[in-house]
Amino acid sequence: MKPWTLLIPLLSVVPIAGADELYRWVDEKGQVTYSDLPPLVSVDTTEQKRFGDKPGTQQLPYSLQAATRNFPVTLYLSDCGSACEQAGKLLQKRGVPFSQKNAKDPQVAAEMIKLTEGKVFVPLLVVGSNVVKGFEEGAWHSALDVAGYPKSNMLPANVAAKRPSDTKSSTPEQ
Repeated sequence: MKPWTLLIPLLSVVPIAGADELYRWVDEKGQVTYSDLPPLVSVDTTEQKRFGDKPGTQQLPYSLQAATRNFPVTLYLSDCGSACEQAGKLLQKRGVPFSQKNAKDPQVAAEMIKLTEGKVFVPLLVVGSNVVKGFEEGAWHSALDVAGYPKSNMLPANVAAKRPSDTKSSTPEQ
């Protein structure tokens, strides 16, 4: 076998290794384009995404990634005193990424009524499609165990367990 034949596959991989940026834009015809190069023409909205293994970029352990993807956790809170405080601390201590919603928001309250079949309970834990009303530590651990969340905190040191909620009505992060 000739040595240069081994060089061709190697050279075809080199440009991919350097691609750590991705651009997305929509042209005037509505066509979405993805490229590793910025758009050549003037486009109103361009999104630039960066990815890759750069310093400071830490991935979650696989078991936590899988649980978070398959069984996202949402914590519904209001002014419920120590029960709400303990609920948040349990999730943070266990290292469970979660979104938090404020039960005082009318849209969130309507969502909670659907989840609980007619009543608003706080704190309310939703793990995937499993709904746990009120705070009872054993029930919460059980729901997280069934979903595959690790029993101990596996988050990298610089990653907080809490994630911003997808609604504007969430309580502010601490």
